[in-house]
Amino acid sequence: MAAPGFEPGRQPELLVTLNRLIERCLRNSKCIDTESLCVIAGEKVWQIRLDLHLLNHDGNIIDAASIAGIVALCHFRRPDVSVQGEEVTVYTPEERDPVPLSIHHMPICVSFAFFQQGTYLLVDPCEREEQVMDGLLVIAMNKHQEICTIQSSGGIMLVNDQVLRCSNITAVKVAEITELIQKALENDQKVRKEGGKFGFAESIPNQKITAFKVGSAAVDTNSVEEQAEEIITKAGPPSEVFAKPILHTPGTAQIGEGIENAWGDLEESEREEAVEEEGESEATALEFQTIESEDTRKEAKEDEPIVLSDSEEEEVVILEPQELPKKTRAQTNPKKESARKKAFTKRRKKKRAAY
Repeated sequence: MAAPGFEPGRQPELLVTLNRLIERCLRNSKCIDTESLCVIAGEKVWQIRLDLHLLNHDGNIIDAASIAGIVALCHFRRPDVSVQGEEVTVYTPEERDPVPLSIHHMPICVSFAFFQQGTYLLVDPCEREEQVMDGLLVIAMNKHQEICTIQSSGGIMLVNDQVLRCSNITAVKVAEITELIQKALENDQKVRKEGGKFGFAESIPNQKITAFKVGSAAVDTNSVEEQAEEIITKAGPPSEVFAKPILHTPGTAQIGEGIENAWGDLEESEREEAVEEEGESEATALEFQTIESEDTRKEAKEDEPIVLSDSEEEEVVILEPQELPKKTRAQTNPKKESARKKAFTKRRKKKRAAY
């Protein structure tokens, strides 16, 4: 959703790096007072979870995520609780006002893109600039000029002067962003106390989303029949209906009122296939009959007695063949089966091509 390069259900390398960097920036820097989240020592505590949803990625997603994360933590309010012995009571917002989190400081990330092996430096790069940059340096700092985390990527070698220059720029940017965040939080709190619009309601001004809203108007339905008759009389005659269907391609037809069904073309093609299959089966049957006639002739020749005689004086010996078991032929012929299989596969391919 945020960018075309992000695959659903799989985190790209950029998001994995972002998760680790935000974790080091917010949790490892101890910007939240974790002791204030304790309800009963060793038994019950409040658990804080931060989820960031990317809507549109146009570059420098690390800085935007760090600002959104710290602002969400500063703006969040947890329910108030009271402890009496071992009994813990959690109050609703109607019973007691929610309690804000105790924030020690606001760490904010500032990204620097380097080009031509550190010759050129750019603050807050966009997506196209990130694609052609040689290296990236991210510094997380608070308004007290305390570095919370620092990360370099891209395999570029930086000298001390470049890192010091980036840290000085970071201090100025973090002071400006922190001031803007504090002003926005103060204005939100002030509007909430006054009962005005705040949050999402403030971001929807009047006549912006509802610009195409039209007020309700009365509709007169007394002369509907007369108007309908006038429209019918003014309308021209209906278009001509073709008696025969228009066949654009084989196997297709125009369907509409008053047009004959033309799906018989498919049946004719099937009939042609059936005729071809019948011709093939007849040819295989003729081959089978000729083979049988040849076999019967051979059997008749084998049944005749063999006479051996050299002269009239010698004894005539008649050798009769032994009775052989009658050959049992299978009902199916392998050639016929192969012909049927070929016809079936041919018919199957034609139907698939038609679909």
